[in-house]
Amino acid sequence: MSTAPAWQQSADVVVIGTGVGGLAAALAAHRAGRRVMVLSKAHQKSGMTATHYAQGGIAVVLPDSADSVDAHVADTLAAGGGLCDPEAVRSIVADGYRAVAELARYGAQFDASLSGGWAVTREGGHSRRRVVHAGGDATGAEVQRVLDNAAAALDIRTDHTAVRVLHDDTAVTGVSVLNADGLGVVHAPSVILATGGLGHLYSATTNPDGSTGDGIALALWAGVPVSDIEFIQFHPTMLFDGHTGGRRPLVTEAIRGEGATLVDAHGDSVIAGVHPMGDLAPRDVVAAAIDARLKATGDPCVYLDARGIAGFESRFPTVTAACQALGIDPVREPIPVVPGAHYSCGGVVTDVDGSTELPGLFAAGEVARTGMHGANRLASNSLLEGLVVGGRAGRAAATHAAAVGHPHATLPEAVVGWALERGELQRAMTSDASVVRDAVGLRRLVDTLSAAALRRTADRADVEDVGLTLTARAVAAAALARDESRGCHNRADHPHAVPEQARSSVVRLADDQTTVHVEALAAVC
Repeated sequence: MSTAPAWQQSADVVVIGTGVGGLAAALAAHRAGRRVMVLSKAHQKSGMTATHYAQGGIAVVLPDSADSVDAHVADTLAAGGGLCDPEAVRSIVADGYRAVAELARYGAQFDASLSGGWAVTREGGHSRRRVVHAGGDATGAEVQRVLDNAAAALDIRTDHTAVRVLHDDTAVTGVSVLNADGLGVVHAPSVILATGGLGHLYSATTNPDGSTGDGIALALWAGVPVSDIEFIQFHPTMLFDGHTGGRRPLVTEAIRGEGATLVDAHGDSVIAGVHPMGDLAPRDVVAAAIDARLKATGDPCVYLDARGIAGFESRFPTVTAACQALGIDPVREPIPVVPGAHYSCGGVVTDVDGSTELPGLFAAGEVARTGMHGANRLASNSLLEGLVVGGRAGRAAATHAAAVGHPHATLPEAVVGWALERGELQRAMTSDASVVRDAVGLRRLVDTLSAAALRRTADRADVEDVGLTLTARAVAAAALARDESRGCHNRADHPHAVPEQARSSVVRLADDQTTVHVEALAAVC
């Protein structure tokens, strides 16, 4: 059954999200001559996206350097714990310089080296210095600024919350959207999910308020699978301020790339003997080592000692300001840090052009699982992937829209879903599906989530809570099914990787729209 929408609009391409993936996609579709509508649930066009908060930089192989695509691919595969798609990695990495150079043509100002070219730094897991940056540690803010400026002429609708991707038996027909006028429909043949991450599944995260797993839920409701969703990267160094909830600043690992070290309250190294790369080990290794040290000592945090870095304040002004706001002087004292929910390595299953198995539905950025990250993202590969795949998804969506014309979407009778109270959900996820998990905790989490109540989605908060609950169920199911430790999925009861499980998980929502099930671990690429 269906109901009459409160309002109706139409477009060739609808983009949901205004971060790097979304705006790169929207601009590409616009350049291809399509009518593009960008939906943002934020109150203003320049919302504080995850892109804006990205500090480290963009990992890219510069021409005429000692680096190579082969080396970048090798580092990415090593970090990915055996679950990256090598062909996807090579495709995206090889296209990186073109995408970053295009961003520079839009006006991006990257930090310069003494020789006049782009300065590069090194981060965890990288064998070479290949991370370009802007404003010291404000790369994401510069990327967002440039894309916002370029997208100023686009049709960007604020306070528009996507509720469902609409489709018939064969393809996308549009999207249902909640705004101040009620629940309406945007009729469109192409929809691009660029909703970012899911950090607010947890009590504390580096993510902005909008990172509530929306795109994962939208894909599952549309019958599209998600994969590798159990691999949630906890940034090793989130600034510790003594509080237990909300968004917290991250402390970029580029600081460790410049020589800082992690120590505990007694001044002992946290990473010594854990990994041959020491403090520049991949993020999953460092986060797990910090978690183990905190559990062993009972301390609330460890410390990043950056006192040996010359010119720290000018090189890392964003971190300096965040520290000083808490009364910490990073030039003279170690920085208190803890692991924090940061980046979803998995997501909606796509190819390297952002296409999903549902014709007309695309995904780009953190919400997408292209095969780039596998079981653990290599530092600063996120902005790279967002730029490359975002542009490709926009072009692919434009081509699809031109080929199929304009469908008519039908609005469901009522939009309801199962939602757990957000604080309860976040506490359960933080307790039972954090840096280290086990079967007992994950089963307890499944039971907690099963107590969710049916809720009509009357506003943005309702939509987010229903999406968070479904996304949490997907994470819990996938994490329980993977009884091994791999990448950033650490199982205390299964501490070693199992060769037979070197396959990606595939999670779908059953036809009854209530049951999440995990297909047998299998290659999805």
